[in-house]
Amino acid sequence: MLILDAATRRSLELFEHPGGREEHTLAGLLDRCVVPMGARLLRRWLAGPLRDQNKLRARAHAVETLLHSASFISVREALSSVGDIERILARIALRSARPRDLSTLRAALAQIPQLRMQIATLDSPLLQAMGTELAQVAQAPVLQLLERAIIEEPPVLLRDGGVIRNGFDAQLDELRELSQNADGFLLALEAREREATGIAGLKVAYNRVHGFYIEISKSQAAHVPAHYSRRQTVKDSERYITEELKNFEDKVLGARERALSREKSLFDGLLSTLIEQLAELKHLVDAVSCLDVLACLAERAHELNWRKPEFTQHPNLEIRAGRHPVVEFVLDGAFEPNDLSLDDKRKMLIVTGPNMGGKSTYMRQNALIVLLAHIGSFVPAESALFGPIDRIFTRIGAGDDLTRGQSTFMLEMTETAAILNAATEQSLVLMDEIGRGTSTYDGMAIAHAVAVELASRNQSYALFATHYFELTELAQRLDNVANVHVDALERGDKLLFLHAIKAGPASRSFGVNVAALAGMPPAVLRRARKILAQLEAKETHHGVVQMGLFDLPAPPTEITPPIDAVRSMLEEIDPDALSPKAALEWLYRLKGLHAQ
Repeated sequence: MLILDAATRRSLELFEHPGGREEHTLAGLLDRCVVPMGARLLRRWLAGPLRDQNKLRARAHAVETLLHSASFISVREALSSVGDIERILARIALRSARPRDLSTLRAALAQIPQLRMQIATLDSPLLQAMGTELAQVAQAPVLQLLERAIIEEPPVLLRDGGVIRNGFDAQLDELRELSQNADGFLLALEAREREATGIAGLKVAYNRVHGFYIEISKSQAAHVPAHYSRRQTVKDSERYITEELKNFEDKVLGARERALSREKSLFDGLLSTLIEQLAELKHLVDAVSCLDVLACLAERAHELNWRKPEFTQHPNLEIRAGRHPVVEFVLDGAFEPNDLSLDDKRKMLIVTGPNMGGKSTYMRQNALIVLLAHIGSFVPAESALFGPIDRIFTRIGAGDDLTRGQSTFMLEMTETAAILNAATEQSLVLMDEIGRGTSTYDGMAIAHAVAVELASRNQSYALFATHYFELTELAQRLDNVANVHVDALERGDKLLFLHAIKAGPASRSFGVNVAALAGMPPAVLRRARKILAQLEAKETHHGVVQMGLFDLPAPPTEITPPIDAVRSMLEEIDPDALSPKAALEWLYRLKGLHAQ
């Protein structure tokens, strides 16, 4: 299994979106499954991608077969008559299934021949294996049993009765016949008593509280025969019972109770029989769920213009014209595709460029493409080739974990440490703005050390986004590191994001421009530009360029520098106005005098 930790699932927004919109998650985009158990299986596939390339090829080939033959359409139509039999089997196992659960199971079993017919001629080993599973279930006697036992549209609850079909059990039929003929007997009795008593308004009736009774109005009470026994007095009438009616009541009401008891016993027997067949029925759930997911992936590939990925045993991670699946789906305009090429010679890309330029989108889209390929899906790219991948790690975004007492920076360092301790040369690692939660020099030092560790010891496939441009020098020092940047154009005070990944490092971060896009007050922007210009001027003060992150000072050649030159330089220094960077610069100028 390709491992995804909780931070990775959260960063890639597989199941949850920060805005709470499920349709903006990868699961929300993918899930067009017809039956609920297929949707649950799809989520399990997303949470637990495969590493076995043979199984992945089999899934992708099945999706390709369904897509090119357009069979996914008819398969999905056939699945529309199948209910959530996975949940039904769980209730059967717990003996809590209701009558309509069994009728839903019956309908699903009746649909098996149609499903088998849709995939019978398709040239896919995986689809043929599912057809075999469906055939074995079709041969089981469960469908015939349910057709004989359960009426077409049973009531919701067993206690209401009328669940078992007539003709299934002779004893139940006899009890029902006795209770159902009560109406005819009561009508005959009512006519006979009216004639015998001469009371035209006499009625024979029944209620659940008092059972059967003969009702006569109070004005006719003087004509009541002596063998009538008073049962109840109501507002305008009296209710009586006779020996004949009492005997009939005992017989009929006993028959009804015995019929309900017999029906419950028969229903329990059905559950017992089904429990014995659970193993076979579980194969039905597996086959139908898998077929639903594969048909869903074929439908997504058709609708979203995705392509089949390829796999190799050689170290490789190559994506041509890749796209972020969710962003492309919700975007009004066209999505700018980008390439990614990593192998055993080129393991890390240092990604630079402006905020809002698309660095995080680029990183996430490649991780999502890798993930989609490893569930057997087609991918949003022109082509994709993957070598062995064992894990996907992400360190993206900022946030506190107050319940565990962790600040933003502490959480960042904790997750980074976990990645460095677990990532291998087959892992894909996304690192976004490491070190931004602390001071500039601390952050730059940590980011540099992490990047070197990933590239030299872990040797993972890595996308390392940063605003520390000093890190771009790593590409000159390490053979397996390269620079790319997100392209942008500056037109006056406006910034145009091109969202295209180009080779080489970015020239600047355009942070003030992005602040302007965010609606920062003009006074703040003017002050920021002024301070930025001063800081950039200090970097080349007196023609001395700021020392690079990897530069080393020249070794001393004299013990004592010229005293006049030292005194002259010290007179120029205002210690209260020096920044740490400027102080370091003056220190190296003094050492430069020492070397002259």
